[in-house]
Amino acid sequence: MKQFSYVDHQMMLRAIELAKRGFYTTDPNPNVGCVIMKDRKIVGEGFHYQAGSYHAEIHALNVAGHQAIGATVYVTLEPCSYYGKTPACVKALIKAKVIKVVCAMQDPNPKVSGRGILILKKSGIEVEVGLLQSDAEALNVGFIKRMKTGMPFIRLKMAASIDGKTALFNGRSQWITSVHARRDVQGFRARSSAILSTSKTVINDNASLNVRWSELPESIRAHLPQSKVRQPLRVILDYSEKLHDNLNLFKTFGGPLFIVNSLPGNINIPININKQFDLVRMLMFLAKEHSINELWVEAGQTLANSLIKLDLIDELVLYLAPKIMGNDSLGLFGELSIKKISDILELRFSDIRQIGEDIRIIATIKSKKNSNSVDF
Repeated sequence: MKQFSYVDHQMMLRAIELAKRGFYTTDPNPNVGCVIMKDRKIVGEGFHYQAGSYHAEIHALNVAGHQAIGATVYVTLEPCSYYGKTPACVKALIKAKVIKVVCAMQDPNPKVSGRGILILKKSGIEVEVGLLQSDAEALNVGFIKRMKTGMPFIRLKMAASIDGKTALFNGRSQWITSVHARRDVQGFRARSSAILSTSKTVINDNASLNVRWSELPESIRAHLPQSKVRQPLRVILDYSEKLHDNLNLFKTFGGPLFIVNSLPGNINIPININKQFDLVRMLMFLAKEHSINELWVEAGQTLANSLIKLDLIDELVLYLAPKIMGNDSLGLFGELSIKKISDILELRFSDIRQIGEDIRIIATIKSKKNSNSVDF
């Protein structure tokens, strides 16, 4: 295995930090950062900001100018080799006469996937792959999953009291968590391609499911102008056709609305003989037809329960408030039909931190396969 130097690591770490600046604007494209080094000094750097605009390598080359000749390029993702909305980056790198390209990872896009590396090598440019690969993969979990599986990366957001209750017995839940937690949720919405919910949740909360720039954390607003906020697609499961025009969902500014039911003009996802939506087919449809990389789910225990049983959740984002609501309140996930200790769902915590008064836990769920459809 190639042994990368300390300088190599520092340059790629810088490229990764640059790539993060595109978290809220690049979708459906991947987040990519690039650094150009010559004589152990950075002579150019850049990142991909928005689909249809220049890629990270082009921005970095424009900054470097003639200093790119004989330089080493560090890029978080394999340079593209095809002409899409912008010219191929490999051609620009060859024309600039760089001598070496270090990629954190190969592009999972089958249109590229190794072709860019091969073209660079054939042109006489040295190429190395694999430096800080796991860090680079974390930049684009949704893009990678969609390219490899045809499904979006699914984050399920839940909020509860410290005793695991999400609402009172009458369904009221506003607000269990603090304003700081709700601002944090706005950040997750802003980076997502789409938000999935149900008509029951929308009606109970009169939810808009949009991104509100004024409510984003200051750390995001500092680098994201209000004019650049991207409103995610809003997908609402409405089997009973209960949505009505007086809801905030239809009256406030937000992303395009996709209502999933059997009415003409809306998304018509197959329903089986048990009157259940085929969630897997719906998610594949969203990924294929609308390039949905990251799906943010805000709903109650029915949808959460179904996603868990279908083993569809990639990441659980749970906010716990320092409050006690009691056994007569509604729980997080409902009935999971667990009868043996060995069947208990296990979590792997990846991040635990305090957000205002609340605790935010980010975790993955160990796989438990089950049925594949649900009704709402």
